Amino acid sequence: MGFVSGSYTKLKPVYLERIARYRYDVFVERLGWKLQTLPGCELDQFDHEDAHYLTVEQDNGEIKGCARLLPTLRPYLLSEIFSPLLGEHPAPARKDVWELSRFAALDLNAPTPCKQMNDECAIDLLRAAMTYARSFGVTRLISVSPVGVGRLLKRGGIRYEMLTPPKILNNQKLVACSMLL
Repeated sequence: MGFVSGSYTKLKPVYLERIARYRYDVFVERLGWKLQTLPGCELDQFDHEDAHYLTVEQDNGEIKGCARLLPTLRPYLLSEIFSPLLGEHPAPARKDVWELSRFAALDLNAPTPCKQMNDECAIDLLRAAMTYARSFGVTRLISVSPVGVGRLLKRGGIRYEMLTPPKILNNQKLVACSMLL
């Protein structure tokens, strides 16, 4: 297994297409998210020149996990789509705070398909994302997450805090959380 990382402007278009395909397979096909996408391609308005990506891949190049990192000085998922999770708090907009989104660690070719993340792969990918972000001077990652992700973060020894109490949105119990790097 290895990691590939880079910005939207630095990664080759064919690689961005592979990420978009993996995200479609995970979020639309496997998890059933109702997103407006092109068939086989999950990209949104936050996939732009300031976005950064990480993937974890097997030796044969098959993607087993992905993450998107977005600086918060521009609109991002939590600030624009999930702002109700913040309550009265303003969305962070700082150079040293980035958003982690479109995070998944699923083996789509596993003999028994599952909807849950592979914990070991997810923790490794999260740590790689944190190291990558740190190289840009980031001190904190924020994320919209299902409440259960807290258990994964604890198992991985990752320091985090919930920014506000969880809320039900789109029939899911979600929380805005912050991870300290």
